[in-house]
Amino acid sequence: MSSALTAARPLARALDERMVILHRQGKVVFLVSCQGHEAAQVGSALAVNKGVDFVVPYYRDTALVLALGMTPRDVMLGLFARAADPCSGGRQMPMHWSSRDLKIVTGSSPVATHIIHAVGIAYATRLRREKTAAITFFGDGASSEGDFHEGLNFAGVHKLPVVFVCENNGYAISTPQRKQMAIKNIADRAEGYGFPGVVVDGMDVLAVFATVKEAMERARNGGGPTLVEAKTYRFLPHSSDDDDRSYRSREEVEEWRRRDPVERFRAFLSQKGLMTSEREAKIKERVAREVDEAQAFAEASPLPTPDTLLRHVYSEG
Repeated sequence: MSSALTAARPLARALDERMVILHRQGKVVFLVSCQGHEAAQVGSALAVNKGVDFVVPYYRDTALVLALGMTPRDVMLGLFARAADPCSGGRQMPMHWSSRDLKIVTGSSPVATHIIHAVGIAYATRLRREKTAAITFFGDGASSEGDFHEGLNFAGVHKLPVVFVCENNGYAISTPQRKQMAIKNIADRAEGYGFPGVVVDGMDVLAVFATVKEAMERARNGGGPTLVEAKTYRFLPHSSDDDDRSYRSREEVEEWRRRDPVERFRAFLSQKGLMTSEREAKIKERVAREVDEAQAFAEASPLPTPDTLLRHVYSEG
């Protein structure tokens, strides 16, 4: 397990940092950063049976999809809206993930609508008598939408094999949690729908892995849904169109940065003798090379042609 973690998490951070630079250079128009969320996403990904369980992510889940098997090249193709973008052929906004082989199901931009999709998928697997589970991801803001409550209620009534992972970074764009709800833990809402809710440190990849693994096994074995609330923090603004200085102090951001999940796990591996300076240098060199190659490939790839405009919109003969 440690090799998968050490490979996926520095890659996600390095790729994200490069995408931020590309946006500031004016080469890409939009992105949503995953920096700070890596532990919540990769820990969850390691609990998924890849290519068997259905994964319904949301737009911040870059580290999740990388850990599941998508590549930096896949991510960059979507960021540059190229024809070879595996998620939508350059037709969708970036970070709207999709992979048929990995059973990553695309979402739409309206917040929380994909939660309903995950519940529907779980219901379908129940009807087909498949021993598999669905898992979906969303932010704390999504838990204030009606789709969240309708989805959890239906899943609870039918005891469906689905795991709900709330990556709670404390803000629905600029609205802090205290102005969204009168409860401390979103996980407490699960009790109202008849299944467990669990709070986990979203900055601790091993804690997230253990929690989500238990929830997924419970779902696959007929135990029903679980709501997992991973307490985390996004280090950058909500998106490239957001200025978080208007609602977050720099002191708050720096306080959370001292709990950086990437550095935290690196320190853990070093303490256990699993990460040497030589191995870390080799990983960083390989990651830098992968990011450079992915950017160069995407920039050199062709844009979609006008004659494909209506593809995947209407039925084709």
